[in-house]
Amino acid sequence: MNTHPPLQSFLQHHTTLTPQEYALVSQYAETTAIEAGHVLLSEGKIAKKLFFVNDGYLKIVTTNEKGNDVIQFFIKPHKFCTILYSFKENVPSQESILAATDASITFFTKENLAQLYSELPHLQEAIERITHNELLSKIQARNQLMGEEATIRYQRLVANNPDLLQHVPLSDIASFLGITQQSLSRIRKSIS
Repeated sequence: MNTHPPLQSFLQHHTTLTPQEYALVSQYAETTAIEAGHVLLSEGKIAKKLFFVNDGYLKIVTTNEKGNDVIQFFIKPHKFCTILYSFKENVPSQESILAATDASITFFTKENLAQLYSELPHLQEAIERITHNELLSKIQARNQLMGEEATIRYQRLVANNPDLLQHVPLSDIASFLGITQQSLSRIRKSIS
């Protein structure tokens, strides 16, 4: 039987699973290691997997009107990740999902998840509640940053995600904040 300790611990925190039910979850899940830069979902493709980050960071990226990649969100360890609208509605995604760092992920294919949900309906309720709440939380955090001056955005990012800067390249942090790497360097020097 495959074991997925971070996922098991996370699920047990959010719902009640018997050992037999968790064994069933493990039968439908796959765990793999990926390298920084690995593309899990390309823009324009349909999201067919639900990922869980065991360790490392993922990033959700869009392409702006100039053709440049812009990081919309970072997904930290012990969080689910997919492009929810694409996954649920079976439509092409407007975002990409990439590994921001080397990472370990556990994932469910859409087919495996449907089968698992048919056997454990209460798990479906829990995972859908978790993914919905995580999406709202990400959007709220992003919206709080958008109206602020760059230095304030940086300080809030550091305050809310202190580990992020230790793991994610500064070029990604600058992209997320909507500033150049040079501006980020100046901000970091001015508040050090």
